[in-house]
Amino acid sequence: MTVAPTLPGLDEKAPHYVGHRERLRERFIANPDSLPDYEMLELLLATAIPRKDVKPIAKALMNRYGSFADVISADYHHLVLAEGLGPASAAVIKLVQEAALRLAKLSVMNQPVLSSWDALLDYCNAAMARLPTEQFRLLFLNHKNALIADELQQKGTVDHTPLYPREVIKRALALNASAIIMVHNHPSGDPTPSKADIEMTRAVRDALKAVSITLHDHLIMGRKGHTSFKSVGLL
Repeated sequence: MTVAPTLPGLDEKAPHYVGHRERLRERFIANPDSLPDYEMLELLLATAIPRKDVKPIAKALMNRYGSFADVISADYHHLVLAEGLGPASAAVIKLVQEAALRLAKLSVMNQPVLSSWDALLDYCNAAMARLPTEQFRLLFLNHKNALIADELQQKGTVDHTPLYPREVIKRALALNASAIIMVHNHPSGDPTPSKADIEMTRAVRDALKAVSITLHDHLIMGRKGHTSFKSVGLL
């Protein structure tokens, strides 16, 4: 009598993490807020690494970076080198960050900044507060103070980003902007303006004023919070 061959894995017990993942999914669908950061990351990694227990990887990433937000904000090239990850899983992590940024940006584009100020701060925080090097963004406003463009102007080092008033004016005129909000980050985490920040801001303000464009504010974003030049009397 011929015995039918057994399909590979048919009688094998499913790996222990399979049931755990299903329970995580069920908890997430029922109440997304109930999952702590490491389990959110674990569930995310499971989509990119389906045939491996990803809990140790998730916990290692949390220990290294500190929070879910910090993990998805980490540099792609650093994530690729993390144990257990690779190009595909690192790309999935960065995809989540980009999706979050696009959702945050959607809530502020073409909106008057005064009526959506908290949403604007949330967007700037998500986009810049955790960056490892300084970056400068320019937010261009129309005559109704609605945000019409958000552009990354300059990238710098861990503690310096050059910003040239002439380039700011040139771009503002091209967009027919009536006002600008400058935004940059302090990788140190401390959003306190430096002397150089203050001098550069005043130089840009005076240059813009000469062509009838208002510098509405300058925001410095950091892990420890943010500083608004207008709020602290520097503009």
